Amino acid sequence: MPHEECEQCEFLFVHQDIVERVKQEMPEDETLFDLAELFKLFGDSTRIKILYLLFESEMCVCDIAQMLNMTQSAISHQLAILKKSKLIKSRREGKTVFYSLADGHVRTIINQGMEHVLE
Repeated sequence: MPHEECEQCEFLFVHQDIVERVKQEMPEDETLFDLAELFKLFGDSTRIKILYLLFESEMCVCDIAQMLNMTQSAISHQLAILKKSKLIKSRREGKTVFYSLADGHVRTIINQGMEHVLE
């Protein structure tokens, strides 16, 4: 069957120098797993919207919920995920907690993704 032939991989010539160089540069599996987990966080449009709001200003749960027309509970859930993953940080002012981007990396990741989408 032609299909079975396509699935077989026979190495006619391995470029050992390239293989060795790339193998040395390849991050550890655990690091790549962590990277994949990070990118999963960007797979939710609500979280992306929250991050975009936080580009503009730090905000509290009430403000974010109003902007996204969602419940405070739903927003709090997403904020907890983003905070646990160190994409956002919080500060308390009286009884109100304000959220902001954790650092410039978050903006860079989102901007790079948007640039790719808009190409």
